[in-house]
Amino acid sequence: MHILLIEDNPADARLVHEALVEAKLACKLNWKNTGGDALAFLRDTVAVDPATAPDLILLDLNLPGVHGMEILGEIKSDSRLRHIPVIVLSSSMAKTDVMDAYRAYANAYVAKPTHFSQFVALVAAINTYWSHSVLLPSATA
Repeated sequence: MHILLIEDNPADARLVHEALVEAKLACKLNWKNTGGDALAFLRDTVAVDPATAPDLILLDLNLPGVHGMEILGEIKSDSRLRHIPVIVLSSSMAKTDVMDAYRAYANAYVAKPTHFSQFVALVAAINTYWSHSVLLPSATA
């Protein structure tokens, strides 16, 4: 599985990476720390070879420059990208953020846990669900 993590906080990005390692999950993780970099990466990737696009996107909301909701909107409005599941992974538990994310077609909204063991369990559950339980478009195309 190829995961794109869009996260501006290096500590949180490291936590995701460590959680994947701790959970013994085999996947490729690309990390982009700005929305602009993430959108450029996605567009360049699908332009060169659509088969190399990520299978899953983990998206933080509070990013510098381009806000996570704008990135979500760009992904879901681009016919080459909209099939990629986007999980909002945010420290915000505000009802408005949750509703806005789902209205913008997020596939899931998950609050970041505060303890590492919970973070590992969450990342493992996300990976198990998205890589073993559901059929993704790239796997069925």
